[in-house]
Amino acid sequence: MTSSNQEPSEIQEVPQDVNETPSFSKNQPSKQSATTLDEPAFGWSAYAERVNGRFAMIGFIAILIIEVASNDAFLRWAGLLQ
Repeated sequence: MTSSNQEPSEIQEVPQDVNETPSFSKNQPSKQSATTLDEPAFGWSAYAERVNGRFAMIGFIAILIIEVASNDAFLRWAGLLQ
Protein backbone atom coordinates (compact mmCIF):
# COMPACT_ATOMS: atom_id res chain seq x y z
CA MET A 1 0.00 0.00 0.00
CA THR A 2 1.44 3.36 -1.02
CA SER A 3 1.07 6.65 0.77
CA SER A 4 -1.19 9.25 -0.85
CA ASN A 5 0.80 12.12 0.68
CA GLN A 6 3.73 11.84 -1.72
CA GLU A 7 5.28 15.06 -2.92
CA PRO A 8 5.43 15.70 -6.67
CA SER A 9 8.84 14.95 -8.11
CA GLU A 10 9.07 18.13 -10.19
CA ILE A 11 7.60 21.47 -9.22
CA GLN A 12 8.67 24.43 -11.26
CA GLU A 13 8.08 27.89 -9.92
CA VAL A 14 7.82 30.85 -12.23
CA PRO A 15 9.76 33.82 -10.87
CA GLN A 16 7.73 37.01 -10.85
CA ASP A 17 9.72 40.19 -11.17
CA VAL A 18 7.79 43.25 -10.06
CA ASN A 19 9.90 45.47 -12.32
CA GLU A 20 9.16 43.40 -15.42
CA THR A 21 7.36 45.28 -18.19
CA PRO A 22 4.32 43.72 -19.87
CA SER A 23 4.84 42.07 -23.24
CA PHE A 24 2.31 44.30 -25.00
CA SER A 25 2.63 47.98 -25.82
CA LYS A 26 0.36 50.64 -24.38
CA ASN A 27 -1.06 51.44 -27.83
CA GLN A 28 -2.22 47.90 -28.53
CA PRO A 29 -4.71 46.08 -26.30
CA SER A 30 -3.70 42.70 -24.95
CA LYS A 31 -4.98 39.68 -26.87
CA GLN A 32 -5.15 37.59 -23.72
CA SER A 33 -8.33 36.84 -21.85
CA ALA A 34 -8.98 38.58 -18.56
CA THR A 35 -9.30 35.26 -16.71
CA THR A 36 -6.78 32.98 -18.46
CA LEU A 37 -3.54 33.16 -20.36
CA ASP A 38 -5.26 31.72 -23.45
CA GLU A 39 -5.88 33.92 -26.44
CA PRO A 40 -9.54 34.08 -27.56
CA ALA A 41 -9.89 32.01 -30.73
CA PHE A 42 -12.62 30.48 -32.85
CA GLY A 43 -12.95 26.74 -33.37
CA TRP A 44 -11.74 23.92 -31.15
CA SER A 45 -9.57 25.87 -28.76
CA ALA A 46 -9.22 25.61 -24.99
CA TYR A 47 -10.60 29.14 -24.62
CA ALA A 48 -13.72 28.39 -26.68
CA GLU A 49 -14.37 25.17 -24.78
CA ARG A 50 -14.02 26.94 -21.44
CA VAL A 51 -16.51 29.65 -22.49
CA ASN A 52 -18.95 27.05 -23.89
CA GLY A 53 -18.78 25.10 -20.63
CA ARG A 54 -19.54 28.21 -18.60
CA PHE A 55 -22.57 29.05 -20.74
CA ALA A 56 -23.77 25.44 -20.48
CA MET A 57 -23.59 25.63 -16.68
CA ILE A 58 -25.57 28.90 -16.70
CA GLY A 59 -28.22 27.32 -18.96
CA PHE A 60 -28.52 24.23 -16.78
CA ILE A 61 -29.02 26.33 -13.65
CA ALA A 62 -31.62 28.43 -15.51
CA ILE A 63 -33.58 25.27 -16.41
CA LEU A 64 -33.48 24.13 -12.78
CA ILE A 65 -34.75 27.53 -11.63
CA ILE A 66 -37.61 27.39 -14.17
CA GLU A 67 -38.62 23.91 -12.98
CA VAL A 68 -38.60 24.96 -9.34
CA ALA A 69 -40.47 28.23 -9.98
CA SER A 70 -43.14 26.71 -12.26
CA ASN A 71 -43.42 23.41 -10.35
CA ASP A 72 -43.51 21.65 -13.72
CA ALA A 73 -41.02 19.92 -16.03
CA PHE A 74 -39.06 22.22 -18.34
CA LEU A 75 -40.16 20.43 -21.52
CA ARG A 76 -43.80 20.73 -20.49
CA TRP A 77 -43.27 24.38 -19.50
CA ALA A 78 -41.67 25.07 -22.91
CA GLY A 79 -44.63 23.42 -24.69
CA LEU A 80 -42.68 20.48 -26.12
CA LEU A 81 -44.64 17.87 -24.12
CA GLN A 82 -48.33 17.79 -23.36
